[in-house]
Amino acid sequence: MEISIEPSQQQRQEGMKGFDDDGRVSRTGTVWTASSHIITAVIGSGVLSLAWAVAQLGWIAGPIVMIIFSFVTFYTSSLLADCYRTGDPITGKRNYTYSAAVHSYLGGMKVKLCGLIQYLNLFGVAIGYTIAASISMMAIQRSNCFHEKGHRSPCHISSNPYMIIFGVTQIVFSQIPDFDQIWWLSIVAAVMSFTYSSIGLALGIAHVVANGGFKGSLTGISIGSVTQTEKVWHSLQALGDIAFAYSYSMILIEIQDTIKAPPPSEAKVMKKATFLSVAVTTFFYMVCGCMGYAAFGDSAPGNLLTGFGFYNPFWLLDIANAAIVIHLVGAYQVFCQPLFAFIEKWANRTWPDSKFISKEIRIRLSSTKSYKLNLFRLVWRSAFVVVTTVISMLLPFFNDVVGLLGALGFWPLTVYFPVEMYIVQKKVPKWSVRWACLQMLSFACLVISVAAAVGSIAGVVSDLKVYKPFKSGS
Repeated sequence: MEISIEPSQQQRQEGMKGFDDDGRVSRTGTVWTASSHIITAVIGSGVLSLAWAVAQLGWIAGPIVMIIFSFVTFYTSSLLADCYRTGDPITGKRNYTYSAAVHSYLGGMKVKLCGLIQYLNLFGVAIGYTIAASISMMAIQRSNCFHEKGHRSPCHISSNPYMIIFGVTQIVFSQIPDFDQIWWLSIVAAVMSFTYSSIGLALGIAHVVANGGFKGSLTGISIGSVTQTEKVWHSLQALGDIAFAYSYSMILIEIQDTIKAPPPSEAKVMKKATFLSVAVTTFFYMVCGCMGYAAFGDSAPGNLLTGFGFYNPFWLLDIANAAIVIHLVGAYQVFCQPLFAFIEKWANRTWPDSKFISKEIRIRLSSTKSYKLNLFRLVWRSAFVVVTTVISMLLPFFNDVVGLLGALGFWPLTVYFPVEMYIVQKKVPKWSVRWACLQMLSFACLVISVAAAVGSIAGVVSDLKVYKPFKSGS
């Protein structure tokens, strides 16, 4: 029989050995593990669409927009990090999730609105990552097909089997119980993200050298190559793609909750991790996006690695695409674990006496290790993966989905809620200069998000006119 000893109030306040001040098992996260979680979340499939995004905006607006998004992301993430504890940054009450922080500071309908946006966005990210992983797996098979049969072979391949393979893999990994237990998966995924980003960069440089110079123009893809209306829609969609590439605020609080107790405060550690991660990712984004545009010019592909051909050097592209798939396995979990935890806590509160929901079956793995199998977790998480996989098979539009997700999630989750919570946390006086500047930042980002959403929706509508469900192939 297992006996659980609940720490006393005094022990929680003093920090009993092995437990944090809230009575939970001591957190062990550091600036490096937090950075790996962020990099895993940020340098995702979004980096592959940046060459296309820069091609829509041009040499002037493209890099400027990326720098602006990086600054806004870092600044608002720093505001959000200060909201992990309500009140004192060292001893204040912890907010374990993004929604809990919104509840603590803002309350009311804003909590429900935040939860709806956050979890719908996480659901959408799971779909986007499933699509991206299938594209990379298809690219591996096509490159091998071209290598064996010659580049004149059609090599028609459906994405559906690869989405199913990715889904089955996620069903297995989704059984990892807690966010804190996937740190090793985040580190592997972060290494993979650097791997394929570096290969994409190297191939871009090689392509520029082969071309004898940089391609592209100051204003992006020219009218004539596309219609004026398409130019507008694509430029707006590019904003959504770049926003998606920087999206991770929705899981920032959950990442911060893995950091070990003060000193220093979790907020200080998180700000260091955020600065390090955003600086690294912005560097990669700039060089990958700009070098991809320099290599392909107006014909920059929606997925950078598919633009280099499938047969020279096919083995290097296989490595890059395999790294993408491995990375997306980890990134999927980093984004979905908060959603998994939310549903399971809600189910436990709603049906506290249900053995199906609460009972854990201990499965011995070795003499010292065991796994706790929960039937509700097994069924619900597996069902979630199946649903996202089926939707991905219905809507395999990588660029449009990425742009729409970025547009819908950027303003509310990355800007609005962090700004509003920070104003309450720091008691910023209404109509003061600081308050006015924060509100102007929020409004400007709202305009950008709305514009990007319109462009992405236009892209999805255009794709749906010619698309046949479950018939995808190339």
